[in-house]
Amino acid sequence: MAVGDISIPTQIFNIDGVKMGTAKAHVRYADRRDVTVFEIVKGACVSVVTTQNQFCAAPVQVLRQHFEQTVPEYLLINTGNANAATGEDGYQRALSTCQALAQKTGVSAESVLPFSTGVIGETLPSDRIIAGLDTALADLASDHWLDAAHAICTTDTIPKLASSSISIDGVTYHFTGISKGAGMIRPNMATMLAFVATDAAIDQKLLDDMLIKITNTSFNRITIDGDTSTNDCCTLIATGKAGALINTTDHPHYQAIFEALQAVFIRLATLIVRDGEGATKFITIKVTGGANTQECADVAYSVAHSPLVKTAFFASDPNWGRILAAVGKAGFEFDQSQVNVSLDEVNICQRGGLAPEYTEAAGQAVMQRPEITIHIELGRGEASDTVYTCDLSHEYVTINADYRS
Repeated sequence: MAVGDISIPTQIFNIDGVKMGTAKAHVRYADRRDVTVFEIVKGACVSVVTTQNQFCAAPVQVLRQHFEQTVPEYLLINTGNANAATGEDGYQRALSTCQALAQKTGVSAESVLPFSTGVIGETLPSDRIIAGLDTALADLASDHWLDAAHAICTTDTIPKLASSSISIDGVTYHFTGISKGAGMIRPNMATMLAFVATDAAIDQKLLDDMLIKITNTSFNRITIDGDTSTNDCCTLIATGKAGALINTTDHPHYQAIFEALQAVFIRLATLIVRDGEGATKFITIKVTGGANTQECADVAYSVAHSPLVKTAFFASDPNWGRILAAVGKAGFEFDQSQVNVSLDEVNICQRGGLAPEYTEAAGQAVMQRPEITIHIELGRGEASDTVYTCDLSHEYVTINADYRS
């Protein structure tokens, strides 16, 4: 069961220039939407980041090649089958789905970007996906964000959607996105899959830069189990339907648009953690006082990836020694006498040892909460970073032991 606020926005803003359609193609299951098509208006700018896993899936390989050749006009997503570790056959099957959609829409095959998520190592039923394209195309509409959010899910228990708008100097900009993921989450670029769009007009080079910066504060700062997927992809679309072109960070609208997009990305990323497989706790790990951002991130991830820390949080056990042990194995030297650690408002470690005011009862009270912040102060400098994670429960093992059944 997902943790905390997992609500769908009360208002989902359509993005002028983006339509979505879904279909039940029976990729893995008999009665669920599992194919999604995005149609993107000509003239839009599109930016994509992909997994750094060296065993990247066939659709990621095709996507990278297509993206280098032309501007995308369609995105084709399937769930239920990752089409990863499938060799040349998988590559050709991913390519064939792009070719089929291109023929039906009158664009080049290179204008179609494929995305897959699901079980690794199984043959992609490309014929079923192709058979479902007519239904997905007939379903295209600008207000189908929620349908698409459902259709890209695998082991997710909730659809993940974020939407907002801002007005600047009489121009209203809209931002809407969806993501999926609940397990095999330690992104090294983005998350399992995410698709975000805005009607702002943003220059391609600037959009690429924005996507990298924003993913490094959102999707690249979440972890559920420390495993980077073979299929991670994140796409940012700017349709150019609102306002004048923004081609520099000095543009008076840039910072507000950047922050609005960042908020959407962080919401989508943290929804993934809240829906972590078997999660019962949502944990924010804030590291301050680092010499640089990287060592802050290293400490945060060392704590977030510790099975001993994660199981202690599942048991609501304030076993703070496990946190310190995880901090200590982050991979660089520091003065432990400068380290302070707190759980929410409760100080547990002061100058490398037990805080004088700490009581087990206070620690236990914090650990019972569904949402907890671990604050680690290193006392080495001014840098900081934040990582979002969850606990590790019996249910996580059950879900992943039964995943293919």
